[in-house]
Amino acid sequence: MTNLMPAVFVGHGNPMNALSENNFTRGWAAIAQSVPRPKTILSVSAHYCIPFSMVTSNPDPPTIHDFSGFPEELYHVKYSAPGSIALARRVKELLKPDLVRFDESWGLDHGTWSVLKHMFPDADIPVVQLSIDETRSAIFHYEMGKRLMPLREEGVLILGSGNIVHNLAAYDWKNRDRHPFEWAMRFEEFVRQMLIQRDHQPLINYEQFGNDAMMAVPTPDHFLPFLYVLGLHRHMEKISFPVQGIDGGSVSMLAVSVG
Repeated sequence: MTNLMPAVFVGHGNPMNALSENNFTRGWAAIAQSVPRPKTILSVSAHYCIPFSMVTSNPDPPTIHDFSGFPEELYHVKYSAPGSIALARRVKELLKPDLVRFDESWGLDHGTWSVLKHMFPDADIPVVQLSIDETRSAIFHYEMGKRLMPLREEGVLILGSGNIVHNLAAYDWKNRDRHPFEWAMRFEEFVRQMLIQRDHQPLINYEQFGNDAMMAVPTPDHFLPFLYVLGLHRHMEKISFPVQGIDGGSVSMLAVSVG
C-alpha cells in the first residue's frame, strides 16, 4: 500500500502567533514532528485569495507582511524558504483543464509563514502557494483538493491555512482568552461532527447551517482552504484535531489532520 503524506488544515489566527510560544504554536510544531519530512510543501492560504487560479513560481519567494497595525518586530520576520518551479509545474498539470497561471510576484503570506515558522523553523523545505479563486463556488475548491491527491503520494505536504470560524468584527482584541461565542462553538462542533461522520456534503454546503454559518464564515476566504484538505481525505482515513481552541471569542484555531 502506498504511503500517503498526511494533509493538514491549520487555523492560523492572529499574525502575532508568529512571534509567540503558546498552545497553538506548540501544536503546529508537534504536527511537523508527527508527519514524514516533506520533500516540498504546497500551501493554500486564505490570504492568497484573488480572481484567478495561480501558483507561485518564484524561486526565492519573499516574506509578505500582509497586515497592518502590529508591533514593528513582526514586520522584520523573514521566512526564507525556497520556492519550487517543479512543484508549481506539477500543480498546474494536475489541475488541468482549469487554467492555472504561474505567479512570479507573490511570495509567502502570513497565512503560510506564521505557521511554517513553528513547524519547520529552518525554512529549508521548498514552499509553493496555490491561490484561491474567489470567483468560484465551494464545490470547485473541494474538487480542486481532490485533484491534488497524487501529491500526497509524492512526498508533498499540502497545508490549508485559514480558520473554520473567522469573524474579526466580533473578535475581542483586549481579551483573547474570553469565552467563545455560542455560535462559534456550535459551528465548530458542526464541522467536527461532519468530519467524524465522514459526511463532506454539509461542509461543502456550509452556508445552509443558517445564522451560525453566517456569523462564523461572514466571508469565505478563511474557510475555503479547509475544503482543499477535505477534498484530500480518502474514505476511512483517520481524522484528528491536533490543535484546538477559539481565540478572542470568534476565531477557531482548530487544526484538522487527515491520514
